[in-house]
Amino acid sequence: MRIGIMGAGGIGSVVGGLLSKAGHDITLIDQWWEHIEKIKTDGLIVETQEDEYLTHPKAIHIHELQHETVPFDAAFIAVKSYDTEWATTLMLRYVDPDHGVFVDFQNGINDERMAAIAGVERSLGCIITIGAAAWEPGRGIRTDNYPLGFKIAEHDGSDTPRARELVEVMGAVADAEFTDDLWGARWSKLMVNCMANALSGVSGYGTTEVRSELEPLRIGIQLGAEVARVAFAQDIKLFSVLELPAESIVDAAEGRNIEEVEAAFIEAGKRGGPGGVPSFGQDVRKGRRNEIDYLNGLVSDMGKKLGVPTPFNDKIVEIVHDLGIDFKGEPKNIQPLVDMLP
Repeated sequence: MRIGIMGAGGIGSVVGGLLSKAGHDITLIDQWWEHIEKIKTDGLIVETQEDEYLTHPKAIHIHELQHETVPFDAAFIAVKSYDTEWATTLMLRYVDPDHGVFVDFQNGINDERMAAIAGVERSLGCIITIGAAAWEPGRGIRTDNYPLGFKIAEHDGSDTPRARELVEVMGAVADAEFTDDLWGARWSKLMVNCMANALSGVSGYGTTEVRSELEPLRIGIQLGAEVARVAFAQDIKLFSVLELPAESIVDAAEGRNIEEVEAAFIEAGKRGGPGGVPSFGQDVRKGRRNEIDYLNGLVSDMGKKLGVPTPFNDKIVEIVHDLGIDFKGEPKNIQPLVDMLP
């Protein structure tokens, strides 16, 4: 399969490298000059918890995309949420107009924004459950060992050959499965993101710490419960989250079965790997713009529209906005959220 991956950060690099190793025709496209040059010269190292592999996907700078004359079978949109529109627009003329597809490889709920440009009839969703990072040029790291890596879905839930083909393709990276409920899967992943990503960035904790240290863990439960309530208000069915029914996290936020939920969070933190840092935390450490308005901010906005209170998500959005872009994550930053805990 000939795939163009727009965005060669952690996910783009790990997916692109391992798909290339499996024999697919992969082109990584990114604005990170040193990273693209390193891959061109020396290849791309993909590191996992078990091993590392030297892979050789094609890598090009954004301005070199104009030289691509053979259409891609698929474009994976693997950029930050705030870059969705321009990245999709840029790829339009390079994807096969008859049979090519666009695949949303992002955090947040961006499928409809991508489809508004590419066309819903050409759009698929991919919910990513693995963790990845790219801290240095020429190296992508898979930080976790979760068994399931990807869920593939059509917008309307239909079971199509192209969705099944993509499931098979992604199996070269990690276990993949088809789902007939894109929105349930998306909101379930959003719940995971909202419980850890911004908390990591604001506090400076990694994946393990944000799910095992008592204060951020209990804040995470409150954040996740609010996401679930907003989803339920839209009649969205949620899948299991950290191997728990979403309802269990709502119960824990309200003081029921707290020990079971806390134990599940701690176990999930262990599986995240000792070097794991959620993408938001990576952005903060790199001094980059973050995705707060597309994660917790989206929940906060939807809660207001639906009349569902989201005080913890509201507060973490406020904290991030007050801190700005280039700040240092420190535990003291989450004290306002600690003070809100029941």
